[in-house]
Order: sequence, then structure tokens, then C-alpha cells
Amino acid sequence: MAARPDAAGRDEEARRQGVLLAVVAVIAFSTSPIFLRLAAPLGPFEITTGRMALGAVAVWVLAWRVGQPLLPRKSDMPLFVLIGLITALHFFGYVASLSYTTIAHSLAITYTAPIFVAILSAWLLREPMRSRQWAGILVAVAGIAVLVGFEPSMSRSMVIGDLLALMSAVAFGFYSVAGRSQRHRYPLFTYAATVYGLAALWLLPAALLTIHPAGYNQGSLLALIGAALIPLALGHTLYNAALRRTHAATVNVIATQEVTGGVLLGAWILGEIPGANEIVGAAIALLGVVLVIL
Repeated sequence: MAARPDAAGRDEEARRQGVLLAVVAVIAFSTSPIFLRLAAPLGPFEITTGRMALGAVAVWVLAWRVGQPLLPRKSDMPLFVLIGLITALHFFGYVASLSYTTIAHSLAITYTAPIFVAILSAWLLREPMRSRQWAGILVAVAGIAVLVGFEPSMSRSMVIGDLLALMSAVAFGFYSVAGRSQRHRYPLFTYAATVYGLAALWLLPAALLTIHPAGYNQGSLLALIGAALIPLALGHTLYNAALRRTHAATVNVIATQEVTGGVLLGAWILGEIPGANEIVGAAIALLGVVLVIL
């Protein structure tokens, strides 16, 4: 049965809202590597734990202000604990990678995540992959090969960073599929705050074991607060909000532009100019990602 005009109008309005939310989310995302680099006197576990905890508090305040539940049902807590672990792996892998490799490498590899979303959707949600998606995976892998294989200053440190970014990408695939599975069961702020908070709890023991008191200064703390509020509490929460309004493929295509925004901001603010191979490799990888998720 064809949708009634009023229903079609509501769907189109929701789609426009989703696109707008995704665009704002990407602008917020793009500040992430800058804040994380500026917080660098702190270790990766400290940065990720503090970021997730502060982000959770900010979103919990929003949940309280709009009357959404602060926590999921007790029976669903084991599932949320698992999602929290996946979230912790994603954010830690990304934060830690920036200590070892360049912003261009980290972002380009992390944003192969939609490939893993497609594979996991086919595996867990029984959504078959089309021929174009398999072709896109091959193109994206070729882009990462260019990015890494022709890196003139490739070192053991960069290999570690690239592998951490890959771990982040795989975890982000699971994180996205898990988030979509809960979008009709829990309000946005309830879901996001709980997942961020549980991720912080998973990371807390490692943060306490690796704490560096000398790294806590005004600059690092301000950068940590910025990383929690802008790319996480604002950006990631808007990303989840966009997924609730329009097709995930549209949102993911827009989200991949964090690579562009992050690299440009890194070059402008930190003076981290990407090499030609990084630009070409990232562009090829993004083309492959677009083929997968369109």
C-alpha cells in the first residue's frame, strides 16, 4: 500500500533532519584528533576513561532534563555491559592509535568501519551483501594498502598505531549494529549515556594502573573536557540520533567525512601536513567505503 501523503511528508522531514544531524555530528567529530593530541600528556587509558565518563555525565543530565530514564531495565543490563565493552574498545583503539601514527592514518583506517558494519549486518541480521559491496571492500583494502604500503616513514610505531585503528574500526562495526538494535527499545539519551558510562567503567582499572599525575595540567584537562563534550557527548549522540531518523547508509556516508575534517584541522592547527600517499590512499579507501554503504 502506498504511503499516505502526510506519512510521506513525515518520512521526508525525518530524512532531512537525519541528514542535518549527521552533518553537525561530523563537524563535531572532526575536532576529536585535535583535542586528543592536546591532551597527550595523559595516557590513552586516562584520556579515554575521562572522556567517556564526562560524556556520560553530560548526556545523563540531558536525559534527566527531558524526563528519559537514566538506566535501562535491569534485565537488559548484561547486554548493555557487553555494548559498553565494545564501545570501550572502539574509543580506546582510536585514542591510542593517535599516540603512534598520524591523524590521516588513524582516521582513514578507523573509517573502514562501515565495511565491518556491512559484514556484521549480513552475518548477524541476515542482510545479504550485494556485489558492489564486495567490490567496495576490495577498493577500501587497496586504499589502505596505498596509505600504509607507500608510507616513506613507516615505522614499528606506525604499524602499532595502524593496528589499533583497525581494532577501533572492527569494534565500531559491532557498536553500530548494537546501537541500531536498541533504537526502538530505549530513548536516545538513556542508551547513549549508559553505553558511555559502562565503557568508562571497563577502562577505569587500566586508567588507575597507568595514571601519570604529572600529566594533569590546565591544558590537558581542558582538552579532555573538550573531547568529552564536543566530539563525544555532542557528536556521537547526534550520530545516534541521525540513525533513528534516516537510513544508516546515508548517515555513514556523511560520517566518513570526519577523515577530511580531521586531516584539515590537523594540518591547520597542529601543522600535521599529510603526504601525497596519505591523501591518495585515504581517498581510495573512502571511495571503497562509499561503494559498500550506498
